[in-house]
Amino acid sequence: MAKSQCAVLDCPDVLEPARFHRSLLGGEVNRPDPRWSPDEHRSTLHTDGGFVLAFQHAADHRPPRWGDPARPQQFHLDLGVEDPDGAAAGALAPGAAVLDDGGGERGRAVLADPAGHPFRLVREQPSRPGA
Repeated sequence: MAKSQCAVLDCPDVLEPARFHRSLLGGEVNRPDPRWSPDEHRSTLHTDGGFVLAFQHAADHRPPRWGDPARPQQFHLDLGVEDPDGAAAGALAPGAAVLDDGGGERGRAVLADPAGHPFRLVREQPSRPGA
């Protein structure tokens, strides 16, 4: 059975999205790790929760457009937070952009990191006993 290593996102600048996601998730950018060799073409974020995001340079990167089948989202991150609306407001300061305001429905907004990768800030669900 495979074990996930990380999620890899293409982007034009590898450090900007790593730093942006650190502002949301905590962690360390380019922490020494024998699995990856960060350089001008690759960057990593080891989050406080153990999840690893990797960012690789793509010279011809075209950011996805939320809801546009001509430039699909490719994937998006759902990030669990206690206060989705407060976290969304906090994400705007380091460079997030609002892609979809969720129609005013709390915790349904879709944002993008500075390289255009979409993410949602969703209310963190309490873990179930024995789960």
